[in-house]
Amino acid sequence: MELILIRHGLPLRIENPDGSPADPPLSSEGSRQASRLAAWLREERISAIYASPLRRARETAEPLAEVHGCALAIEPGVVELDHLSSTYVPLEEIKAEDPEAWRALVNGGLYADIDLPAFRRSVAETLERIITIHPGERVAVVCHGGVINSWAGHVLGVREPFFFFDPGYTSVNRFLAASSGERSVVSLNETAHLRG
Repeated sequence: MELILIRHGLPLRIENPDGSPADPPLSSEGSRQASRLAAWLREERISAIYASPLRRARETAEPLAEVHGCALAIEPGVVELDHLSSTYVPLEEIKAEDPEAWRALVNGGLYADIDLPAFRRSVAETLERIITIHPGERVAVVCHGGVINSWAGHVLGVREPFFFFDPGYTSVNRFLAASSGERSVVSLNETAHLRG
């Protein structure tokens, strides 16, 4: 089967002073990215579409589900590492505002309090379950950069660094899952739909 992992589109910045979890919607650019993604994948036969429960992933998946006539399945097992954080600031904004803070974040500070091995195990178990449910099919999962890095690292045997590549917003990342247990990477970071 072919497993397609898609990163959500560009969300808005949210900083909740009350400490409640930040769950931002897509920005107007993120909505455009989601529409372009759906148009680009329109001709591919996709049997099922899953999304993280976070709003930015659901809103990215909805146009894709609509063009394929699929019901959108919400999958908590592909939620991002920082889903309980009260702040969501796109890393590009942090990099532009404070390059030193950005460097500290991407060099381990972003998820210093997260049990990364447990997260990797949870992602692998979730995606293996989806693979088992859909033998011989093509399935799309709209999720997050941490989830994509976790699964790609699992397939490639990369443990460190955890974030070894930067999946673009609405990037398509393709993997093959053989019934004999082999897992392989077909492509990472497809973004042709965002050009022009």
